[in-house]
Amino acid sequence: MESTELARLRRVDEKQTTRMTHYGRKTGKPHEVTIWFALDGDRLYIGTANVNRKWVRNVQKTPKIKLSMGGENFEGNARFLTDRTEHERAMAAIRRKYWMFRPILALGRTLSAKGLMRDNTGSFEVTLER
Repeated sequence: MESTELARLRRVDEKQTTRMTHYGRKTGKPHEVTIWFALDGDRLYIGTANVNRKWVRNVQKTPKIKLSMGGENFEGNARFLTDRTEHERAMAAIRRKYWMFRPILALGRTLSAKGLMRDNTGSFEVTLER
């Protein structure tokens, strides 16, 4: 039997974005950002094309986050994926969901592979609180 949180998350999975509240690494003050998310089985991922963004650094330091999408609210912890296999699984889930952006994402991967562009992508796996 799946958790109540996972059932609620499945109901809003078709939404394109989530509003994420994260906390400043220096001030602890809450900040909000609208980002992409993907549900892959029972794993929830959020990703970024640029790991140098402030929200990424904030979440790396303070992993407690809040998500809001489709009238549902969730709390949890985000773990930055440093393992390449885990990161690729997360990014594959994001590419599947946001298929309309595949050409742009593929171009970035190709340019990175050829050394013409640096791969600044990053991803987090979110564990929801019960």
